Amino acid sequence: MHTTYWCEMAWLPAGEVAESVVIEVEGRRITDVRPGAPAPPEAVRLAGLTLPGFADCHSHVFQRALRGRTQNERGGFWGWRERMYHLAAALDPDTLPALATAAFAEMALAGITCVGEFHYLHHGPGGVPYADPNEMGHAVIRAAKEAGLRITLLDTCYLTGGVGAPLTGTQVRFSDRTVDRWAARAEDLAARYAGDEEVEIGAAIHSVRAVPPEQMPVVVEFAHRNHAPLHMHVSEQRAENEACVDAYSATPVQVLHEHGALGPRSTAVHAIHVSDVDIALLGGSSTHVCACRTTERDLADGVGPLRELFLAGSPLTLGTDSNAVVDMFEEARAVELDERLTTGERARWTAAELLTAATAAGHASLGFPDAGCLTPGAWADLVAIRLDSARTAGAAGPWAAETAVFSATAADVHTVISGGRRIVEDGRHVLGDVGRLLREALARLG
Repeated sequence: MHTTYWCEMAWLPAGEVAESVVIEVEGRRITDVRPGAPAPPEAVRLAGLTLPGFADCHSHVFQRALRGRTQNERGGFWGWRERMYHLAAALDPDTLPALATAAFAEMALAGITCVGEFHYLHHGPGGVPYADPNEMGHAVIRAAKEAGLRITLLDTCYLTGGVGAPLTGTQVRFSDRTVDRWAARAEDLAARYAGDEEVEIGAAIHSVRAVPPEQMPVVVEFAHRNHAPLHMHVSEQRAENEACVDAYSATPVQVLHEHGALGPRSTAVHAIHVSDVDIALLGGSSTHVCACRTTERDLADGVGPLRELFLAGSPLTLGTDSNAVVDMFEEARAVELDERLTTGERARWTAAELLTAATAAGHASLGFPDAGCLTPGAWADLVAIRLDSARTAGAAGPWAAETAVFSATAADVHTVISGGRRIVEDGRHVLGDVGRLLREALARLG
């Protein structure tokens, strides 16, 4: 199917905004981009600023059900985690699909066209596998497809309840008990989706808390063998670092480096409490770093040295993590604004750098290097935002990108094309009222 789009303004790979841009799409791909071209009579007109589709590089989709329900609790990450375990215990193949579909549709409304789902809710109560050991993974993949997103399912290895500690409670649902059982299940999943262009099966080392160092090479080898992304939680909490140093006389980054987990296909999620040595190891290996600023501030995690990591060689990507907020503009600008508070400096990040983190760099970290840019041959992912709302009105062409990053919100997204398919039009998802879908899914959980 061929479609012609005419964009009032578009952010093109040179990192600049061009006016009157014609984009030709054939099937799932962009075939031609012509800036400064008159609108063909048959073209679908996209008002405002058109951007490439966003990549949400770190999501736990089921945690959308916690939104607003933990805000009256004092403390930090560890107390919140207990609430998350309680939620995870209530989910099964009957309740997860509706929640995941609605949450992914919310992402689509925000301009996200590809999601990296850090998936560890594998098994049934007591850790007993379902008849199909990958039933929960299949449910998540189907949900993303129904919402119109590509997905990288980051199948997560989870073996221990803490550094040197046994699994307890709900954690047993996350675990395959041995790394070889994890690998066998993950290989079955990868084989199932081998020919599906819209699905990538990646791997994840949950953390140094959950995967002993001697088991990490099996996960790394799976990623290498399948040319797949490898993601891992890294140094989100100081307590995590302290436990790691006490056990291994090394930081989490150093442990991951020593066991081959860093590299250009790898992504360190959070990387907040990292040392200068850690920064050199991450940057020197070209490991991506994924910032999840809305969740990190929600959980009082801290503000990491993202600019230093970027300058050392780590590409920046963005994620919504717990989905406490789903707004990639907010994730992007928070990188800059939070650093202003901690450094006393402005303009540490340009709008182009932050948009690249949300688009091309993010897609590459999820195994889709041919997405996230408006160029011939790329996936046909287009996100059009209003430049006439109360937040964005007055945006002149040269400053449209800055207006998008520092003023727009997800509510300004009016049209989303994902892989050539229009999934959001006039601010409405093809599935209908996403708020209603979320309410109904959440009601089933009680």
